[in-house]
Amino acid sequence: MAEEHAPWLTLLGWGESGTAGLTAASRQALDTAEVVFGARRHLRLLPPLVAEVREWPVPFADGIPQLLAERGRRVVMLVSGDPFWFGAGTTLTRHLAPGEWTSLPASSTFSLAVSRLGWPLEGCACLGLHAQPLTRIRPDLQRGRRLLVLVRDGEAVAELVELLQRFGFAESRLHILEALGGDRERVRSVQAGDAMPGDIAHPVAVGLEMAGDGPALPLTPGLPDALFEHDGQITKQAVRALTLAALAPRAGERLWDIGTGSGSVAIEWLLAHPDNHAVAFERDAERAARARRNAHDLGVDWLEVVEGSALDVLNDQALSEQPPDAVFIGGGLSQPLLEALWQRLPAGARLVANAVTLESEALLAQWQQVAGGELLRLELAAAAPLGTRRGWKASYPVVQWRVSR
Repeated sequence: MAEEHAPWLTLLGWGESGTAGLTAASRQALDTAEVVFGARRHLRLLPPLVAEVREWPVPFADGIPQLLAERGRRVVMLVSGDPFWFGAGTTLTRHLAPGEWTSLPASSTFSLAVSRLGWPLEGCACLGLHAQPLTRIRPDLQRGRRLLVLVRDGEAVAELVELLQRFGFAESRLHILEALGGDRERVRSVQAGDAMPGDIAHPVAVGLEMAGDGPALPLTPGLPDALFEHDGQITKQAVRALTLAALAPRAGERLWDIGTGSGSVAIEWLLAHPDNHAVAFERDAERAARARRNAHDLGVDWLEVVEGSALDVLNDQALSEQPPDAVFIGGGLSQPLLEALWQRLPAGARLVANAVTLESEALLAQWQQVAGGELLRLELAAAAPLGTRRGWKASYPVVQWRVSR
C-alpha cells in the first residue's frame, strides 16, 4: 500500500516510444505501481508488469470513479505527453487534493512537432482540437501564422482542410505529423488545396503555415457586419466597437448580453480572450438559433444562448450562482429590467445599455441622473448618393449609458 500522506497517483507522461522514452523516475513509478490505467493505444506499448493493468473506458469521464476507488494504492495513469498541456491531467486533478498526485511529464506533441519542422515553439499558436469543434481554429486563421493543431484522426484532417478552403486559405501548407516519437512516425506535407492522403494514422497533429487571402478576423473590436448572419437585428460595426470598449472585457470575465439578436456583442466578448464566458438572452427562437450558428462559425461555440425574456430567467439559480462581470442591454430595455439587474449585479459590475427610441433615451437619462455613470449620444453618418452627387446619410442616433454598480 502507498505510504500515508504520500501521493498515491502518478500522472505519467507517455508517448509512442513506450518505455524507451521514459526517465528513470518515470520507469521507477511504473515498476512499483500496483495499478496502471491507460487508453488502449497506450497499453499496447507496455512491457509485462507486476501491476494490475486496466484500460481506461470511453467516454473519459466514466473512468474517474474507477480511478478514485483505488485511492490509497500506488496508481499510475498513463497520459499522452505533458499531462497539463491539453492533456487529461487538468480533468483528473479537479477531483483530487494537491497532495494526492504527482506528475512526471514527457515531451508534448507540440514539442515533438516543432523539433521535426524546425519551428520556434514560442512563435506558434498551439490548439488542442482533438475533442473540440474544429471551427475553434477560426480566430487563428491569419495569413503568415504558424499553427500546431491536435486533431482526433485522419477524418478530422480532411475536415480541417475543408474549413481552410471555405474561409479562403486553400494556399496554406499542411504538415501531417503521425505517431510522433514512435516506430510508426511519419511526416508528410501537402497544400490545403490538394487531395489529402487516405491513410492518416492516429495520433495525428497538423502543422499549418497559413497562406491565402481569406477574411481573417480583425484583432480589434468591431468585426465587419458581413461576418455575422443577421436579419438586421445587429449592433452595427462602429457602435459595436464603442460598446465593446465600454464593456472593457478582461481575461476570464463573464458577460450577460440581453437582447442578443445575432449574438455579435457576446461573440466579440468571447473573442477578446479564450477564457471569457458569455450568456446571451434572446426571446426570439429564430434569432437565438442564428446567434448559436454565428458563435460556432466564428470559433466561440461555448456561447450560452438562453431563450426567453431576460426578466423571466433572471431568477434562474444557475445564473445567480455565476453573476456577470458586465452586462450589455441591446434590446428589451425597460424600467423593470433595469430595476431587476440593479438589485442582482455585484459591486463593481459594469453595465452598458444602448437606446434608440425617445422613450428608452428618457429612461436612461433618468437612471444616469440617479445612479451616475456616463451618458453618450453616438451619431454616425455615411456618404451616400444624392442625385448626381453624394451627401451624408445619417443613422438613427444611439444613446449609450455606461455605469459601474
